[in-house]
Amino acid sequence: MRLASIAVSALSLLACFAGEFNGTQAGYKVLPPITADNLTIFPVTASKTSDTSQFLTLDEGIRSRQVTVTEMGQTTGLVRPRFNDGVWRERPFPPLPPPQSGARVNQLALVNTSDQPLLLLAGEIVTGGKQDRVVGRDRIIPAHSEPIALDVFCVEPHRWTGASAQFGAPAFSMAQPSVRSKAMADRNQQEVWNEVAKSRAALAGSVPALQAREIESSSSYAAAVQNTEVKRQLDSIAAPIERSYQKLLEQLRVQNAVGAVVAVNGEMIWLDVFASPVLLQKYWPKLVRSYAAEALVPHVSPLIFIGPPAQERAQKFLERLYANHENVETEPGVYRNTEIQGDDFDAFFLTSLLPNTGFQIHIAKMKH
Repeated sequence: MRLASIAVSALSLLACFAGEFNGTQAGYKVLPPITADNLTIFPVTASKTSDTSQFLTLDEGIRSRQVTVTEMGQTTGLVRPRFNDGVWRERPFPPLPPPQSGARVNQLALVNTSDQPLLLLAGEIVTGGKQDRVVGRDRIIPAHSEPIALDVFCVEPHRWTGASAQFGAPAFSMAQPSVRSKAMADRNQQEVWNEVAKSRAALAGSVPALQAREIESSSSYAAAVQNTEVKRQLDSIAAPIERSYQKLLEQLRVQNAVGAVVAVNGEMIWLDVFASPVLLQKYWPKLVRSYAAEALVPHVSPLIFIGPPAQERAQKFLERLYANHENVETEPGVYRNTEIQGDDFDAFFLTSLLPNTGFQIHIAKMKH
């Protein structure tokens, strides 16, 4: 698997990126907001969508055991089907060459044995192995792939012992935007750990002493979010928005709801947009809870919450992509991941290059 990475200067950015995305040209429209507590969600609709039925999500792959995630050097013995003389047969995978130090903090081994390409989103959490990890960047893994090295960041800094041979994907296992941004934009393990520590401390401070001690007894970000009292608080914010959004999806199905602009304390901080309403619905339960977790964490400089921001401002947040730097990473024939950097934001565009695709499958934008 060969990845090509290209940095593009500001002068060539307009030529390279002008046709890549424009909120107006793409037909994206921000709808009136849904608000719960200090979290505000602006649904995003699209004038046209793409067929994403061929793509498998990480949750679906792990649940069906067609996707396996292990520590590096532990893929020996896995099997995958092989088509030969009209018959599917099993053959062992060649093991990934184990690194000299064995398992690696920032790499896992992933195998996709399914008939579908696998979609991975930055911020998805896998638990188990020697420590819990979070996926570092959006990417696509082809069907029936050889074992690949998956770039990840640790979100459980104080454990390096085997909890299980393979990794799982617990329900609603998406890191909140502040943690996702450290993995996607900063690509710095220490920054991820710092943000995890900040988030865990905030979650512990939001619950009674007994539950706070449970959170503090483990360094696991996933365990903190799965704490019973934390989940209750997350649900108190997320559930009303989830119900309202689902009702809206039913009412506006013909308008193709494909994403959301996210605001906390009246400040727009994040954007997720997908190629189809089907993909949004698959990811929505874990996304809305990740947004709710962000709403529980106070900002370094708290803002006075004076109500939801204007719908027009959310539309501008969606459309404003004037940038001074672009970086493109491509796996030919599989995907292209484009990052653009502006004065106060980073945005990422995952484009599928598989046969009969050629469309942007996921867009994420974060405010600095």
